[in-house]
Amino acid sequence: MKRLLAMTLSAILALGVLAGCGGGNAPEQPADTAQPENTAQSEDTAQDGQDAGTGLGTLASFTAGTLDGGTFTQDDIMAKDVTVINFWALSCGPCIVEMPDLAEFAGALPDNVQLVTVCLDGNGNEDTAREVLEKAGFEGVTLISGSGDLLDLSRSLMYTPTTVFVDGEGMVADAVIGGQEDLSGTFLAAVNAVLEGSGKAEISLEK
Repeated sequence: MKRLLAMTLSAILALGVLAGCGGGNAPEQPADTAQPENTAQSEDTAQDGQDAGTGLGTLASFTAGTLDGGTFTQDDIMAKDVTVINFWALSCGPCIVEMPDLAEFAGALPDNVQLVTVCLDGNGNEDTAREVLEKAGFEGVTLISGSGDLLDLSRSLMYTPTTVFVDGEGMVADAVIGGQEDLSGTFLAAVNAVLEGSGKAEISLEK
């Protein structure tokens, strides 16, 4: 289940499209859709797996296409104190399993923090991606293509799901790798660490 994604994504993402991993328990893909090897890390092996974010770079200059046909850029990152970006794939079982928890977390965030997802194999599979997101109750922005710094960040990923935490300057401050038993608790701690590092007040998920 655990395989390097970087070399595979380098070849596919060079075309300017975020592609995804194949296999797993994902819905069936069209025959002409590029499907790299499955890189999903199981919850058992990924619990509490975090990366300090060193070397993950910035999202200071990029353009991405959204699932609803819009555009998402560095300006949308800089409009918030923290942006949480979840990289997932239709071919990644743990990604889909955690999506309802991700949707619940996103819905509880205050206005200064946002959560967006990147569906790595969503380009060409938009209807399936919408079905997964709607079933999970996720109502936020989902990206299905990208260039610039977003493309570079995607190439550096080793596992899905991977969630990165980006400050208001576009700096990728932290990453959480793999499915989480306590997604809200883990993600909230990461968000507050970014806010603290920026000299901003911590948030709570309580309404």
